[in-house]
Amino acid sequence: MDSKSTGRFTLGKQSSLAPDQDVGDEGVPVEIDANIRLMYLANEGDLGGIEELLKSGVDVNFRDIDGRTALHVAACQGCVNVVKLLLDKGAYVDPEDRWGSTPLADAIHYKNHEVIKLLEKHGANLRIAPMLVANDREVPEYEIAASELDFTNSASITKGTFRKARWRGTQVAVKKFSDDVMADDDKLTAFRDELALLQLIRHPNVVQFLGAVTQSCPMMIVTEYLPKGDLRAYLKRKGALRPSLAVRFALDIARGMNYLHEHRPEAIIHRDLEPSNILRDDSGHLKVADFGVSKLLKVRKTVREERPLDIDTACEYVAPEVFCNKEYDTKVDVFSFALILQEMIEGCPPFSYRQDNEVPKAYVSKQRPPFKAPSKLYAYGLKELIEECWSENPAERPTFREIIDRLLFIQYHIIRKRRWKVLQLKCINNFEAMWKKEIAAGRTSPSSTTNF
Repeated sequence: MDSKSTGRFTLGKQSSLAPDQDVGDEGVPVEIDANIRLMYLANEGDLGGIEELLKSGVDVNFRDIDGRTALHVAACQGCVNVVKLLLDKGAYVDPEDRWGSTPLADAIHYKNHEVIKLLEKHGANLRIAPMLVANDREVPEYEIAASELDFTNSASITKGTFRKARWRGTQVAVKKFSDDVMADDDKLTAFRDELALLQLIRHPNVVQFLGAVTQSCPMMIVTEYLPKGDLRAYLKRKGALRPSLAVRFALDIARGMNYLHEHRPEAIIHRDLEPSNILRDDSGHLKVADFGVSKLLKVRKTVREERPLDIDTACEYVAPEVFCNKEYDTKVDVFSFALILQEMIEGCPPFSYRQDNEVPKAYVSKQRPPFKAPSKLYAYGLKELIEECWSENPAERPTFREIIDRLLFIQYHIIRKRRWKVLQLKCINNFEAMWKKEIAAGRTSPSSTTNF
């Protein structure tokens, strides 16, 4: 395994996919780390110095913080002899830097033709994005140049499929697709489908699609970044929520899902509705996210998998008809919604005491997570709504439009009850203040409330 440091090599020509940055022209200090010195010598074309460093034990495949190697540097500079030496010493021919650029891609970008020939002779292959178009006029309007995405100080977010980045001065979430997507027709089709869906969606309770990288590798999807994280992390931190907050969150989810289900001419089934795919925005409201396994559905139709479902999803939130490979429709999302709503009240995931592989079997055998929280937390029909939403018969589950109406009814009564309690408390406080005033004036005794 090649080594990596926290240092960054900033001299000379930079990665062909890196964001624009100033390039220094200062020399390298004598005290510089030997690994970074290897990159400096590759930049300078110093064959003797490179030989000496490699003999001293420096790793020829060392990567700096940007994932660049000495071979990247030599390819950018067009140093044919250095490239040959590094390859002879065991340098990997196709390492990717943090932006996805390889030495061959860099050599092509800087038009270093002799280096290109040498790298190709040693087996380097330029990965071509499968969605690459032949004519510039065919480039999609949503296309973002990979070089515009800055992954400096990047970190994984949500389930790890997204990374934080900066794009034109704004923080965004970037979903990168690995090499196997390019080679797998099914995964490539799923990528195209996800893009097709995202372009159709515009709603306050659905994460906003900003663009995609499809004309270079790795391909990526760029969406708005929500710094408050996902609902799963929030529930893990907070535990059971107050019914008023749970209902408010449920309304956010229901509004987003209703928009998807009522989309025309084709409804959109999410199929992976679970807490880590629901994000919180700056105002504390929720947005539905991640449509990697979603389906477009002709109105009044159902769909069925051509093969057993194989998706990266949390098993405890998926409807039984999907697991049984039966025909299904938008009501699979209603089932998932019921489990999320109950989790917000109970403070723990459905069937948390069971192994993940046991949960689907429980749903298929008509079992549902138990209601353990006090009944007062399920007032005004909240429990009944959950039970209808996870009904065994999908046709008996309400639509999200109906769910919204019922949640609004429940929310109204929760707010009304809370206001009544506040009014009662205010009256009691006023009574006590008047009583104390009368006692102080000597018009009544502490043991008597006759006058009140």
